[in-house]
Amino acid sequence: MSEAKQTAKLALEALEDKKAMDVRILDITHVSTLADYFMIASGSNRNQVQAMAGKAGVHPKQIEGYQTANWILMDYGDVVIHIFDEENRLFYDLERIWRDGKVVEKEEIM
Repeated sequence: MSEAKQTAKLALEALEDKKAMDVRILDITHVSTLADYFMIASGSNRNQVQAMAGKAGVHPKQIEGYQTANWILMDYGDVVIHIFDEENRLFYDLERIWRDGKVVEKEEIM
């Protein structure tokens, strides 16, 4: 298992442990050099969004947006995690913007 896939697995387990909603995993290796995977998840309120960011399995290289908690971006190098509140997830619609990425099923990561 690649290091990126292992990081994605740890992050997925942590997000699910914090009851993340509608977790999507996009393989963007053929679309961008930014990362191998984008993970997108939603929380129902600020506290849940912050809790998901606080327990993502490994320490990120960078984290943005923790204080406002409407969109938290966690950069792990080969894996970038986007944690949204529901309203901002609909507004920014990263799934549409990155639609050229391949949707990865949870079973492929686990």
